[in-house]
Amino acid sequence: MFDKVEIRVRAGNGGNGAVGFRHEKFVPYGGPDGGDGGSGGDVIIRAGGDVDSLRRYHRNKLYRAENGGNGGGSRKHGRNGKDLILVVPAGTIVMYDSEDCADIILADLEKAGDEVIATVGGRGGWGNIHYVSSINQAPHIAQRGENGVETAIRLEMRLIADVGVIGYPNAGKSTLLAEASAAKPKVASYPFTTIEPVLGVVEIGLESFVLAEIPGLIEGAHRGRGLGHEFLRHAMRTKMILHLIDGGSESPVDDMMRVNEELVLFDTGLAQKPQITALNKIDLPDVQERLAGIKKELVGAGIKAHYISAATGQGVPELMAEALGILNAQTAGEEIAEEPVKLFRPQPRQSPFSVSKIGEEYVISAPDLERIFAGVGATAADLRGQLNHQLKRLGVNKTLEKAGVKPGDKIRCGELTWEW
Repeated sequence: MFDKVEIRVRAGNGGNGAVGFRHEKFVPYGGPDGGDGGSGGDVIIRAGGDVDSLRRYHRNKLYRAENGGNGGGSRKHGRNGKDLILVVPAGTIVMYDSEDCADIILADLEKAGDEVIATVGGRGGWGNIHYVSSINQAPHIAQRGENGVETAIRLEMRLIADVGVIGYPNAGKSTLLAEASAAKPKVASYPFTTIEPVLGVVEIGLESFVLAEIPGLIEGAHRGRGLGHEFLRHAMRTKMILHLIDGGSESPVDDMMRVNEELVLFDTGLAQKPQITALNKIDLPDVQERLAGIKKELVGAGIKAHYISAATGQGVPELMAEALGILNAQTAGEEIAEEPVKLFRPQPRQSPFSVSKIGEEYVISAPDLERIFAGVGATAADLRGQLNHQLKRLGVNKTLEKAGVKPGDKIRCGELTWEW
């Protein structure tokens, strides 16, 4: 089971705008009619009800959306690129995977149908019809499409269950899950039998709930020891915790305290979840001999516990009934949820251009202008002249003058360099 994977996603590039002219009598140069390029496709991550793991993303590490089509004459708009939809299990958290965006959650896809745009397709370039002006009736320039954004994404699938069973390795969690539900987890008498979470449905009369076995935790799990982070995060989605204690342990109370400490150190939210405790293996003779002392120790620590045998089923129905009662009380006590507030991280409004001096050159950084290119038959002088008109329109020339530009100084914008 692959419940965590890192991939790269790339949106489609925008299509190029077209340089075109109508062939009509009495229209200068035929009149510009170059259409815009199509937008590149987005990469969308969507939760699907028929997907139960992230296996399909384990081998292929790069996913690309379709590029937009180029514009054409007669104002033909390029075809928009198709979005790429990556289907993941419900309960998947989508995060940016980079040093600059560490641990920033992009989306929590809790239920089937939830989706998020992981990266946005590039805009299509303008055709030459956008560059017509009173002093430039026949523009020979158009705009290249914008490149689609590529980014690294981390997908983490976290199980969605009502009750999570936690406890030290070999406490009997798998046996309890098998006894209480129809699940068939691997059961053996050595630690770490379970290497991935297992779900089971517990039915009590006409009601039911989902029980998840969270694999064995050990001291230091919050730092990744043992199965560590791989499965501690699965406890995050449960509504409540069933803490199973090994009755055969030298100190059951100490075991419980250490596991709870690991939960708190991993995430303080886990400590706030309702928790019920059960001491397992009371059918074993050595546990029977110590049971009175263990009960006294648990009561002294303020712990109310169930005393069960997952192997024989003793006490399991009562334990499951209490779990259902707590879940029902939680549901009854919940207020009607308001529409969740969407968090936006607005980018600061940026100027469409900036001017800097690098060495002896004045460099104009203007993404929209840098994508301008000349059509077939246009000379470098044509491109420079028509680009200069756009610079004036945006106010770049005034900014250059304020920056101290003098006649003869070199100006660079994109791939084009000229003298002031």
